[in-house]
Amino acid sequence: MKFKKLALIICAALMLTACGSTGQQSSDDPNDVISSDSVSTTSTTEETDMNTETAYKATEENVKLLGRTYFDIDRLYCALSGTGFEFTFTGIKCTIEVIGDSNSASEASADNHARVGIYVNGERVIDDMVDHSEEVYTVFESDEPREVTVSFVKLSESPMSTIAVTDIKVTGSPIQPTPDKDKLIEFIGDSITCGYGADDPDKDHNFSTKTEDVTKAYAYKTAQALDADYSMVSFSGYGIISGYSDGEKKVSAQTVPKFYTKLGYSWATHGLFAPSDVDWDFSKRQPDVIVINLGTNDDSYTLTHKDRQEEYCAAYTEFLKKVRENNPDAKIVCALGVMTDRLFPYVEQAVENYTAETGDSNISTLKFDVQQASDGYSADWHPSITTHDKTAAKLTEYLKTIM
Repeated sequence: MKFKKLALIICAALMLTACGSTGQQSSDDPNDVISSDSVSTTSTTEETDMNTETAYKATEENVKLLGRTYFDIDRLYCALSGTGFEFTFTGIKCTIEVIGDSNSASEASADNHARVGIYVNGERVIDDMVDHSEEVYTVFESDEPREVTVSFVKLSESPMSTIAVTDIKVTGSPIQPTPDKDKLIEFIGDSITCGYGADDPDKDHNFSTKTEDVTKAYAYKTAQALDADYSMVSFSGYGIISGYSDGEKKVSAQTVPKFYTKLGYSWATHGLFAPSDVDWDFSKRQPDVIVINLGTNDDSYTLTHKDRQEEYCAAYTEFLKKVRENNPDAKIVCALGVMTDRLFPYVEQAVENYTAETGDSNISTLKFDVQQASDGYSADWHPSITTHDKTAAKLTEYLKTIM
């Protein structure tokens, strides 16, 4: 799984059609001024020298930004699942320099290190845990110039760890952002959306970022199937009114609504930088569709308590108002059911209440099928790859009818 700091791509593989990972054109801080800091050196001749190395910053002028990212001073911060960037160039070499957070060099935090995937022409060539304060990945090397698409994707979620990308160095032509897809889908969810345990088909194992992979989860797969850009706002164990609970105590600190308008959340830090301190700029690119899949963790607290279920319903309605306020034109789909569907009637009621109160009918519900033992499980009874595939197929067909 792990290819440390080196990926040698043979010429046959490099002839593949560039496809890469899809992603959202995210926004940099509106106060940033991109000047010569974006590119260390630039070619002044009409024909690029293929033997000259040039260093670039991961700004929206140079790369397509995936998900909610944030560029500050000289680096691009990636926190949430699926965040990263994508670009094309023609040349003979590419390296990417990454800085880890306060978790990165800690042996005690081995199961919480950030996991990253780097792709060349759609093939994953680097799969690594960022377990040093600095990492330099040789993504691509060739004796002859080749046209390649490079995609950098954070595979793990934000609460455990974040990363920052400082330099993209290429020997060849200037890098260019890949074009936006026609549609953008935002997914708001929990561990199911994050791909918790996707690489660990043992239900008796516990959480580790080593086995978490957002690209193997239903949301990412749905975006791929629809050839759409994506943005994930998801945290394992989080809900609408409560995070995962023992059934007695409400875990109100682990709720998605409190972080929805932020870059993310992480208990590990990058110096003074914390994603929860950064307000997300909704004015850039608005999603065409928003899929909300929250309630699995709430159910561990609400159980069959009517008053708690009604509290969930009321809070869900209020969360819909916040989502709509920041995304005035998006279609909203409220889904639930992969691991439990007990709260789905309250999702439906929340949507009915919201529409009755606001008059907004650009919203619908979708009940996912509950996972089956015959399809297997991943760590901590999470969905297997087979279940994710089935869920993605159902969601894809539904979105085709409303997009």
